[in-house]
Amino acid sequence: MALYRRGRVWWMAYMVDGRQRCESTGVSNKKRAQQILDSRRGEIADGRFNLLKLQSPKLDGWATKYLVSVQHPNTRRRYESSKVNLVSFFGEGAQLRHISSARIEQFKRVRRAAGVKAATLNRDLRFLAQLLKQAERERFIARSPFDLAKFFLSEAPERRKPHILTWEEQEKLLAVAPPRIRTLTILGVETGLRTGEMLNLRWKDINFLDDVLHVEKSKTKSGLRVVPLSAGCKTELLRWRNLIGPDFSECVFPNLSNHRHPLQGGRKAWASTLKKAGLPFFPIYYLRHTFASRLTAAGVSPLTIAQMLGHSSTQIVPRYAQVLDQNRLDAMKKLEALRPPTDETFENITSTNESVQKITQ
Repeated sequence: MALYRRGRVWWMAYMVDGRQRCESTGVSNKKRAQQILDSRRGEIADGRFNLLKLQSPKLDGWATKYLVSVQHPNTRRRYESSKVNLVSFFGEGAQLRHISSARIEQFKRVRRAAGVKAATLNRDLRFLAQLLKQAERERFIARSPFDLAKFFLSEAPERRKPHILTWEEQEKLLAVAPPRIRTLTILGVETGLRTGEMLNLRWKDINFLDDVLHVEKSKTKSGLRVVPLSAGCKTELLRWRNLIGPDFSECVFPNLSNHRHPLQGGRKAWASTLKKAGLPFFPIYYLRHTFASRLTAAGVSPLTIAQMLGHSSTQIVPRYAQVLDQNRLDAMKKLEALRPPTDETFENITSTNESVQKITQ
């Protein structure tokens, strides 16, 4: 290793991985240059010195390469959409090292001005964050801008409140539902399975002796789980098996035109059933919210709810578990029950009752 001058600035030469590197110290003072060289020598000796690769990948090609590693088809399909949005804004020739915090903020402003919702924009940003983090790990960029600033938007103000199926609505729905929709409805509100998890069920996944079903194909690893079956859900599944069982197809909900494959979609039949029941349209996925809300009302712990929903943590449970109106009323009654009775409380109750009587007369 050595120092040498170029004009007024001192440069240093050193060896890394058997290759000579030359780098400017940026100073004209030899003593200070020697300190910088000594610091570099220590980084190399400790294995802390990691040079960036000279060639920075382009966003378009890097995104295409990354998509190959995404296994879940739905996630890959969503990221492909995000890739189109990102490349459209940053340009096909944009290099990863040129994607700065300022450009990301500009991307957000342009997308929001176009009327894009926070949830959609966050998905694009999440894909970009994963691309840049991978580039950082492979030393194409020094550090991802997402490590330095917060870009994600709050989705709560724009998030549509899920429809929680009441017991009365459930009875109306089941009264007019065809067998397949009836089975899916009961399965949804009694197990909390995702729509894709229900449609991909095989008869071999259901153990009627032990009253459990095994989710073998899910969105995430934590979604692979064992779910207990209630008596009502088991009865409905057995009724459905008598109609379309393993002899017809290994799929619990087969595609009738090709019974070797599971059913896809089924939105029209679901919408038609809701209309017959006199209920507003809502995605069948909201049955999962109904399941979580009923567990919350029953006092089940968030950890248990998360495990039954197939989540890795309890953080997302509040999004699914809406506190039911009856649960709120019960909570207020319990609060009032804790209040010790006093003469003033008795007078207030008497006065309130007299006022109510006057209004009703």
